[in-house]
Amino acid sequence: MKGVGTPGQSKELAPHEYQGGSFAISNLGMFGIENFDAVINPPHGSILAVGAGVKKPVVQADGSLGVATVMSMTLSVDHRVIDGALGAQFLQAVVDALENPMAMLA
Repeated sequence: MKGVGTPGQSKELAPHEYQGGSFAISNLGMFGIENFDAVINPPHGSILAVGAGVKKPVVQADGSLGVATVMSMTLSVDHRVIDGALGAQFLQAVVDALENPMAMLA
């Protein structure tokens, strides 16, 4: 898998290398964009938009005020292909995995 991202980073991807998928991820967070909505490119059924992680004040479980890194994710779903409720379940699973990464090892 080493080097898979290199052609994309250098803008040398050929159309056959990125067409025909069913799901896409758009990460503008690496450019400092905090929140955005990604547009589905057919034939994809959905696309996940990932924003930048930003330090924000949060209320901790014990009620005290703390600081946490908060990241925005938006899922766009083509309802002709994927039910919106199923998309919401997927997005919740992504959130659960990111908030508790050790659970992925079990």
